[in-house]
Amino acid sequence: MAKLIKKSPAPLYLAAAVWILWAIFAPMYAWWHFVLAAACSVAAWLLGRKLFPDRVLIVPDPEPEPEPEPQEPVDPLLQERQRAISELRRLNDNIADEKISAQIAHMEEVTGKIFDLVAQDRTKLPQIRRFLNYYLPTTLKLLNAYDRMDQAGVEGANIDGTMGRIEAMLDQICTAFDKQLDALFANEALDISTDITVLEQMLAREGLGGTQLGQVE
Repeated sequence: MAKLIKKSPAPLYLAAAVWILWAIFAPMYAWWHFVLAAACSVAAWLLGRKLFPDRVLIVPDPEPEPEPEPQEPVDPLLQERQRAISELRRLNDNIADEKISAQIAHMEEVTGKIFDLVAQDRTKLPQIRRFLNYYLPTTLKLLNAYDRMDQAGVEGANIDGTMGRIEAMLDQICTAFDKQLDALFANEALDISTDITVLEQMLAREGLGGTQLGQVE
């Protein structure tokens, strides 16, 4: 709790009133007239202090503002995943061509898997730098251009030629996306291959290889 002292203005009004009344009803041409008026003014002020004492107000302490809830840091990788998937879905909804729609759906699926694998193992992030910085944004740029030209509804050498080149590129782009996903399993495939080789050697050393097992049977 905090205390707030509120002074009354009444004592000052009384002191001022003395000077006004003195000027109206009393002489003010000698110096002692001013001294007397000042003394009466001070007396009026003191009387006002007694009649109208200061008021003490109790002010409650302000309630502390609630601390903001901590927000989870935004993961740029997951943010980029959401942006890319949303854009591919939007383009798929806009483009009516069945073949291109199927290709976009395939790219969306593969893109989601690529991001999910890297999110699970961030050491794989350097492997998709070119995919993130060039292949994916360029693919979205080409599909957006195709969408705009398709929506224009006008035939012409520039529009038809550009749309044809984009259509021809989509098969290669899908293949590139597939290879990017496959490359993320390269280290895992090597580790599994090594494990299989070691296991085969150990089984053969212990007489538990395929031929021996076959003989036991």
